[in-house]
Order: sequence, then structure tokens, then C-alpha cells
Amino acid sequence: MNILKRKFYILFLLCGSFAAVTSCKNEDTPTPVAEVLAVKSIAPAAGPAGTKVVITGTKFDATPANNIVLFNTTPAIVTAATVTTLEVIVPANATTGLVSVTVNGATVKSTSNFELATRVVVEKSGDITADETWTKDKIYLIKGFVYVKSGTLTIQPGTIIKGGAPALDPAGLARGGTLIINAGAKIMAAGTVAEPIVFTSNAAVGKRNYGDWGGIVIFGKAPHNRLVSQGAEGGISGQLGGDNLPADNSGTLQYVRIEFPGIALLANSEINGLTLYAVGSGTTIDHVQISYSGDDSFEWFGGTVNAKYLVAYRGWDDDWDTDWGFTGKVQYAVSLRDPSFADVSGSNGFESDNFAGTGEPATGPNNGLPLTAPVFANVSNFAFTGVPSNVQASGSGPYQSAMHLRRNTDISIYNSVFAGYPEGLRLDGANTLAHATAGSLDLKGIVLANTTIPVRGDRAATGISDVQATAYFSAAARKNTILTDVSTLLFNADNFKLTAPNFLPQATSPLLKDAVWEGKGADTFFTKELFRGAFGTTDWTKTWTNFDPQNTLYN
Repeated sequence: MNILKRKFYILFLLCGSFAAVTSCKNEDTPTPVAEVLAVKSIAPAAGPAGTKVVITGTKFDATPANNIVLFNTTPAIVTAATVTTLEVIVPANATTGLVSVTVNGATVKSTSNFELATRVVVEKSGDITADETWTKDKIYLIKGFVYVKSGTLTIQPGTIIKGGAPALDPAGLARGGTLIINAGAKIMAAGTVAEPIVFTSNAAVGKRNYGDWGGIVIFGKAPHNRLVSQGAEGGISGQLGGDNLPADNSGTLQYVRIEFPGIALLANSEINGLTLYAVGSGTTIDHVQISYSGDDSFEWFGGTVNAKYLVAYRGWDDDWDTDWGFTGKVQYAVSLRDPSFADVSGSNGFESDNFAGTGEPATGPNNGLPLTAPVFANVSNFAFTGVPSNVQASGSGPYQSAMHLRRNTDISIYNSVFAGYPEGLRLDGANTLAHATAGSLDLKGIVLANTTIPVRGDRAATGISDVQATAYFSAAARKNTILTDVSTLLFNADNFKLTAPNFLPQATSPLLKDAVWEGKGADTFFTKELFRGAFGTTDWTKTWTNFDPQNTLYN
């Protein structure tokens, strides 16, 4: 009996040992846990805009565009991706805060802030006479008039340049900070969609205003129609000269923002957001946004330079001002106006002329010739959403015309949209009408909507009557359209939203068809789009523009 009990006892111990071993084995091989979207680390954890940052984690998408990354609330472009790493560039208007990643609708955030570093401020004044590079790890403060007299000024993508107020002028002349590129010198400011170059006000967030500083002025050696001894406006030194080199190259402006510029030294003598004197066609200009200019946003004084993808945002005076024999070409340009602010001279979308008086005589080179004869296509100008007003509001004067064409101009405009102006087209001067009648001034494929007076003449005894101007614009062969309101154009619901516009027309908008590419519009410079206005189905303002510079922290 004792022997039998002992055998049962040994069997019991063996069974218990087996159960224990089996239990331990089960604990050593738990059921795998599925990975979820997560941010594990950010390196580096601090840096200025333009810094390349590597985010590590899990469940990212290997296609860069399928990952949405925000630095606090500012979107960044993902340049490379795997399922565990994302490479991104800190955007120019980022602020300190958490970094979030969104993939397939799921969003996660970092556990700690990315700290936006403050960059060293380098003050610039006086003359630049040799090659110089401004780098994105610093902020540059322009004080007074800074002339690039020779050599090349190169500005890295992502660099921030601030314009000093008139009180900071070291010469004591109360001149707002202005960057001036002399003829023969160059500026190479090639930003990128992810790292635009920003010229902005030196004032603090919330305290910036129209005309806080001067702007950018570029001189070239291309033809113009003024005397060789003609000087510049705005108190800038130098003469235009008579080199007459159409293909002259003054450098590059690409993915550049110019915010709160534009100072009037005297009446009719101003510095604009971007001022171009006799700049040649060898110069590259595209993706440039001018915001809150205290005078014109863009002004061309002679020259042959071409441009694409221009934005004039909440300007004070005119958006596109062409004078002194400018003959370049421009495609894709949009203006969004604040209806409360206009200039004492009467603010226009286009103001095109030659020079004071009638734009005559025009008898030879640098004596009235070449005539101002640029060609613009795919332009959109937006002012009032309600009834357009020609009464002064918060600015110094009223709004006037979407297009004021005068003083012997020979401009041509194709496939463009103008909405919300007191006047649509003002055709001014008998010599201007002569060009229109002859066909060298050409307006085709244009839509005027919500204008109090769609078309008018100057109404002078020897000028143009409203009947003559209307007969020209409304001729069936021109394929122009006049609408009493904008409803049938099917604009985006946010088209006029000042701080976050969306300019893409609705899918069934009539603007997406019926473009006209005749006459000067047939030039090979122009992409022959089907749409009228600046936008079809692609929003080319995305990422590099800023429609709230008043509240952007630049440090």
C-alpha cells in the first residue's frame, strides 16, 4: 500500500511539473500586438525654418504625399518617407508647438514641442559691391537704401529679410529699408515651394501695416521709352541709361514673398512692392506674392522681362502698373483686394500708360518708343463682393477701374476675369482708341462681372465716348462677356475670403472653358489653357504663399 501511494505521489509531481513547464512556455510567446500610428522621436528637436527634421515612428505611409505633417498648425512638405521615418522641412511660417502626423485619416502628435529657434539678426546698410550670400540661418535687417552696385547677391531658400522703418535709416533721411539692384548687378533669390524667401516688415505681430518699408527695386539694361538721363521714382539714385539690351539678365526671383512694402516719397514718386526698371528677358520671375503694398503691388517701367504666377494681395493702389515702354509677357496672375483700402489716385487692377500727358510724342528709341505693349493672359482680379463703391472708405481714396488703359498704351489682355469694381474697362485717349481699332491693343476672352459701369471712355471732347469704348469691347469677335453679378460664374465659396481664399472655380464653372488664343496670345510663351482667369483645377498658390502675414511670427 505504501509503495502504491508513493507511485501516485511521484506521478502527481510529474504532472505538476509538466503543467508548470507548459504554462511558462505559453507566457514566453504572447499574441503579437498590432502596430498603430505613432510618433516616437523628432530630430533635431529645435531649429529655424528651413531645417531638415527626421520624424521616427510607426505606420507612416511610404509615399511622402500621403503623410500630412503640421508644425503646430503650419503644414510642412514631406520630402522622403518610409513606414518608420519621415523627412520634412520646417516651414517658413512655423511656430513652436507639437508636431502632428496624419495618415489615412488617423492623427497622432509628438509628446513634446518642436522649438522654433530664433536666428541671429544681421543688419545691412550702404552699398554691396562684391558677390555676397545671405543664408537661411540668419535674419537680415535692411536699413535705409541698400544698393547692390556690382556683383551678385545670392539669397538662400528659406531666408527671412526684414525691411527697417524710416526711423532706422542710418543716413538720417527717413528712408524705409529698400533693396536696390543696380543695372549690371544681379539678385539670385531662388526660393522653393517648401522654403520661400520672405521679405517682410520689421514690426511685431499685429503691428504691421501698409508701407512699413520700401520694397525691392531692380534696374536692368533693356529698352525703355524715356530719355537716357531719366531717373527713378522714390528718391532712388541713378539713371536708366540707353543700353537697349532686350535679353539683359538681372537674376532670379522665384518663390518670393514681399510683405508690407511700398512707400510714397512724394506724390507720384513712390517705391512699390516690386519695381522693375528696364529689366530684360534674361531675368527669371515667377511665384512672387506682394502683400499689403503701400503703393502699387507690381510696377514695370520699360523692359522686356516675362513673369508667371504672380499674387497681388490687399494692395493699396494699382495691382499691375505698366509704363515707359514695358513689352514683357505675363501669365497666371491673381489679385485679391480689401474693399476698405484704396489710394487717393483711384485704385485700379491694371493701369497701363506710357508717360505723363498723352504718351506722345513717340518718335524713336528713348523718345517715346517702344510703346508700352505688354501681353497679359489668365489674370483674375477680385475686389467687392457686394455693390462696388467708388467712395473712400478706410484708405486715402476710392476704387476706380479693373482696367484703366490710357496715354497711348498698346497693352493686350487675354482670358481674364475682373469682379467687383466700380468700372470694368476705362478706355482713355484718342491714341489709345486708335491702337484698339487697329488691333495692336487687344482685349479678348475677358469677363467683367459685378461692375457698376462695365465699359466707359474718358468722355473728353477729343477723347473716347462710352459708346465707342463699348462698341470696341463688345464686338462679337472679341468673345468678351459682361455680367451683372458673379453668381453664374460659380466661384469657389471662399473666393473672396481675405485670410484664407480658395480661387479654384467650381467643377461646372463656365470659366473652365472658352479661352481665346488669338493675336498676340498665340505667342509660344503662353501655355494655351482652356480656362479663363488665373485658375483651372490646380491651385498654384498652395504652400508658398501667406494670406495672414499680419499674424505670422518670423524669427
